[in-house]
Amino acid sequence: MTQAFDAAAQQALLESRAEAALDQARRLGADACEVGASVDQGVDVSVRLGEVESIELSRDQGIAVTVYVGKRKGSASSSDAGEASIRAAVEQAMAIAHYTGDDPASGLADAALMAKEIPDLDVHHPWPLTTDEAINHALACETAGREVAGISNSDGASFSSGEGVRVYANSHGFLGSQRGSQHSLSCVLIAEDHQGMQRDYDYTSERDPRKLREPAEVGVSAAERALSRLGATRPVTGRMPVMFDPRLASGLIGHLMSAIAGGALYRQASFLCDGLGQSLFPEWFTLKEVPREPGAIASSAFDNDGVYTRDNVFIENGRLASYMLSAYSARRLGMETTGNAGGARNLRLQAPLESRESLLTKMGSGVFVTELMGQGVNGVTGDYSRGAAGFWVEDGKLQHPVEEFTIAGNLRDMFAGLMGVGDDTDTRGSIHSGSWLIEEMTVAGS
Repeated sequence: MTQAFDAAAQQALLESRAEAALDQARRLGADACEVGASVDQGVDVSVRLGEVESIELSRDQGIAVTVYVGKRKGSASSSDAGEASIRAAVEQAMAIAHYTGDDPASGLADAALMAKEIPDLDVHHPWPLTTDEAINHALACETAGREVAGISNSDGASFSSGEGVRVYANSHGFLGSQRGSQHSLSCVLIAEDHQGMQRDYDYTSERDPRKLREPAEVGVSAAERALSRLGATRPVTGRMPVMFDPRLASGLIGHLMSAIAGGALYRQASFLCDGLGQSLFPEWFTLKEVPREPGAIASSAFDNDGVYTRDNVFIENGRLASYMLSAYSARRLGMETTGNAGGARNLRLQAPLESRESLLTKMGSGVFVTELMGQGVNGVTGDYSRGAAGFWVEDGKLQHPVEEFTIAGNLRDMFAGLMGVGDDTDTRGSIHSGSWLIEEMTVAGS
């Protein structure tokens, strides 16, 4: 392993470096300044067919400085958080600011909005394991999967464990820092029969290593997913219901959040410009952000502007209740920041949840999508078209795997046509969601 990571010492060091950068910017004539600094350390291991393929012991650090001279802005960054690099970054940012044009929306967020309290959000759970222990976790995962009958090959298993410190400070006198950790294990396996090969994966990811699934469980699950895809055919072409696996349903929420992000709105690059108050989803659907949820993957007491984070309701009873705004995008739109510089943190659904069997029964006949390919999403129009694979559903029952087809629609229609949300909630990311059943989309198969 790399040398021990003393998170407390690193936090104190980064805080002092950030304050030094603010002092230097003030001496050089900046009207305002903000500094972000971070340091991360971890181990990444990959194995394939029982052999170690790679071991990476990493230690990354960096600092970014933004200065404001009047309404002119200059930014510079460095991958080295040493004193000399920080001085150089501040000088470069000042030089850049003298050449940029005035931007009426530039500047720090209001001082009154700075986070006053930074509670312990239970997001730092270091794991002092050895490199051999990391390798053994990956090997145990892959071995369990490869032992499942029908698995012919492997794309390998990967294990990663790391921790870090993030610091943000600005010339309002705000200084915030947070320690965090992240641990994950994944496996990709290949099944084969007389028709050919199929690949699928599974993974587990947590801030607290004690909550990780067992390596063997992940490997066996990846194997079963790959085996379930054998014998895939193309579905018929037509208009029909489509159900999205939880791993993919969270992506639909991601498209929504991209459309209500301030940057897309002030550039007029979103299909939801002027969408506040509009009905987008059924009345039973609400989407909230809980950025201070203890132990959650994206929890933080302050955003990238230093603004305090608070619960936000983006969709309330089906209607678009709020945009997602930073201080800058809010000024461009003549609105107030929602504490979302850096994005949304911990999105949670409030909706009546149904079993997967209930959703399939409601579907009748259609496709259950478990994999998407391509990037066919137009944020300006909302048009949606992706390559897909999954399972054919007939009379409310999964019949056989299907592949090499396209699903297409428009996000507005898809949101409005949401018929149900499953209770099979995937909690591994910052967006928690179960399966989504969409009333109708175009399926292009055979």
